[in-house]
Amino acid sequence: MSAPHDPRLEQLEQWLAGLFGARDFAVTPASADASFRRYFRVSRQGHTWIAMDAPPAKEDMGPYIRVSGMLVDVGVNAPKVLQRDEAQGFLLNTDLGSRTYLADLDAGGDAERLYRDAIEALVAIQARAGAHASTLPPYDDALLRREMGLFPEWFCHKHLGLQLSEAEVAGLTKTFDTLVAEALSQPRVFVHRDYHSRNLMVTDGVSHDRGGHGANPGILDFQDAVLGPVTYDLVSLLRDSYVEWPLERVHSWIKHFRDSAQRSGVDVGANPAQFQRWFDLMGVQRQLKVLGIFARLYHRDGKSGYLKDLPRTLSYVRQVIKNYRDLDFLTSFIEQRIVPAMAKA
Repeated sequence: MSAPHDPRLEQLEQWLAGLFGARDFAVTPASADASFRRYFRVSRQGHTWIAMDAPPAKEDMGPYIRVSGMLVDVGVNAPKVLQRDEAQGFLLNTDLGSRTYLADLDAGGDAERLYRDAIEALVAIQARAGAHASTLPPYDDALLRREMGLFPEWFCHKHLGLQLSEAEVAGLTKTFDTLVAEALSQPRVFVHRDYHSRNLMVTDGVSHDRGGHGANPGILDFQDAVLGPVTYDLVSLLRDSYVEWPLERVHSWIKHFRDSAQRSGVDVGANPAQFQRWFDLMGVQRQLKVLGIFARLYHRDGKSGYLKDLPRTLSYVRQVIKNYRDLDFLTSFIEQRIVPAMAKA
């Protein structure tokens, strides 16, 4: 059975032939994401690259190109755009390999090494990207609230079938006020927004010029970067919806980040206790959003694979909120309404 006709792939191969001056290359699927973008690995004479196909009518490559340039300028290992054709919607990038942190950890990889590398890369971004960060969209009040609004709409109502009372709506609104105020009180830095085990690549440390995949980690999926709270990306990394670590290990990595960031000139607050509160409440904001997103991916987009990650994501919220009196409403709401409904879902 022959492969279906793929005009965009044919167009991409013609573009690549023009770049290389010959058709002596192979193109194989690398990955696709939640958008209309597709990625292909291009192999030629012992070297590989990643070609992006982003149909211009459906995808704006501008943010990807800009943020990629920012991260490369900072000195971390993000894909470098080598060739572009914005009219056709094609890019040719350096290749960061095909092994994610998540796959490596699942296979018994060295978590301590991987996470130390990821933390040091994150510190480098925050310490060196100040000028770039100031040009990014702000992670502001409206965006923080819009994200958390996914929790009652998609997780509570659509997924669990809960009808919220006026008192419950008011209680959630007050909780959101607390979480937004805490997020906006933090120092502002470059925020990747999805700095976690599925978007970090285990690389070989060999430079791209010598046919390698560059320094560990390779960093992907950065095009939605914003100017936002100093703890956001650390929360994404350490309270990851796809892999969970013992609390003692998380606290050790938080300390490593804070000490390293402080040495690098990043504002990490007055003391470790303040930073821990920032981290914890930022995590609650993010995880409420993620619960809503995962429910929406299932009910709106038919993607059921994320349902298995709901319990882990909810468990992070439950672990944290019991320690903060200003989140008492959320604690009682989750224990009395969400947990029983999850048991039936």
